[in-house]
Amino acid sequence: MVIAIRHWLFDINFLKSEKFKTPIICVGNITVGGTGKTPTAEMIIDTMRPIYKVALLSRGYGRRTKGYREVTLDSSYRDVGDEPLQIKLKFPEILVVVCEKRVEAIRRIEAEHPEINLIVMDDGFQHRHVDPRINVVVLDYTRPFLEDDFLPAGSLRDNLSSLYRAHYFIVTKCPKDMQPLDQRMWRKDLQLVAYQKIYFTRVVPTVAVSLFNTPNSLKQGDKVIVMSGIGNPKPFVKGVRKYYDVVENLVYPDHHVYTVEDIENIVSCIKKHPDAMLLTTEKDAVKLRRSRRVPDLIRERLFYQPVKVEFLEGSDEDFFETLKNDLLGKVHLGDLTIGGNKENNK
Repeated sequence: MVIAIRHWLFDINFLKSEKFKTPIICVGNITVGGTGKTPTAEMIIDTMRPIYKVALLSRGYGRRTKGYREVTLDSSYRDVGDEPLQIKLKFPEILVVVCEKRVEAIRRIEAEHPEINLIVMDDGFQHRHVDPRINVVVLDYTRPFLEDDFLPAGSLRDNLSSLYRAHYFIVTKCPKDMQPLDQRMWRKDLQLVAYQKIYFTRVVPTVAVSLFNTPNSLKQGDKVIVMSGIGNPKPFVKGVRKYYDVVENLVYPDHHVYTVEDIENIVSCIKKHPDAMLLTTEKDAVKLRRSRRVPDLIRERLFYQPVKVEFLEGSDEDFFETLKNDLLGKVHLGDLTIGGNKENNK
């Protein structure tokens, strides 16, 4: 009820949403953790950076600092958050900013970095004080939203009725052989407004990378100890099992800060499986790469699995071309009024 009242106050303009001259693509969701927002944001950044001067704006969830901070290659994940640092390390040339007050952050970006002509706002779908040009809502195929419930009974953090504000839906973690009937069912549930477009993606396996440049190698079929601190680790572990022999699975909470006790537990697992390598996620690798707590026994065995997103049905060109047209104002979905009692929605 509280969420519904809050949305209503924005819809009647009692609470204000601010537009900005810089186009903003918001990548968000309606559930907590693990939908694939960060890989989706990275995919958009990677496609747009040859054309635009891109900035990434994030709240910086889990950081111990407050206020506006620009992320550098030397930043600590404790100060800026693990996901913003991951993006900065992957795209060193782009501006990455963390700030819990998004309106203030965008104003500063426009004032201090006038060269920026596109902002990707990570996890801002519920932050309605900013009115983005385009809303991209990410949904997890492995957790159907219609079967979900509000926290704490489920993982929903927003009303399903808020989906009308989305311009694009991206369903992530789909099976490679997703059937047309299954896609039609998702489209039927999601297409609340005529122009909303729906895309389906899957996670593509990539070559595991040694975090500390160890001479050891990791080959298909090798024994691995899996460790992950992400929102929904099941698809990651399932993917690892297809290519490696998983002898142990260490699961930690999302945005987990690795403690001395955790490191000792990992060392115990290695001693129990001396012929196994360690395999973790890219987000966890960001947190371990500069930790002085990591002993040599872990360093010489630790690999991480980068995430690559691929569209099903070869629809990536359609998605990116439509996105580029929207940014150029040829369709300009951000200026369309949707929901409420508008004629086009009857």
